[in-house]
Amino acid sequence: MLVSNGPDSVLVRRMRDAGVRVTPQRIAIYSALIGTDAHPTAKSLYEHLSPGVPSLSLATVYNTLRTLVVHGLVHELGDAGDGCAHYDADLTPHVHLICTCCHQVRDFFGVSIGGVAAAVAEESGYRLQGARLAYIGICPQCSEPTARRPVV
Repeated sequence: MLVSNGPDSVLVRRMRDAGVRVTPQRIAIYSALIGTDAHPTAKSLYEHLSPGVPSLSLATVYNTLRTLVVHGLVHELGDAGDGCAHYDADLTPHVHLICTCCHQVRDFFGVSIGGVAAAVAEESGYRLQGARLAYIGICPQCSEPTARRPVV
């Protein structure tokens, strides 16, 4: 299983192959990112993981996320209208849908952007490491007339 944290797990090998020093905190953070499609923030990861990883600090989460991004294991998506960076461990080219009302980020796989990435790589000569495409709007739940809007 990918999220296993044993010394021979795919997750640990991936980290080592990327040149990332493996620590229990880093494994927990990377595992949590791989195990979700919620596009969490550093703070939400910390709140989720800290009860089970008492040695974890918010600074460690921020530093680990920066390290994972620099080494190409995670994408930083930027903010979703909430002023917080969101993260995604799914490196396959796909579309993100960002709701400016509830600040949720959702994956959308209904269209393929892989062909666009291939054309860009071929025509530009770049060795692409990933692609990000985000559409920003209001999700169906927040569009409901009875939807509760977050207080800003």
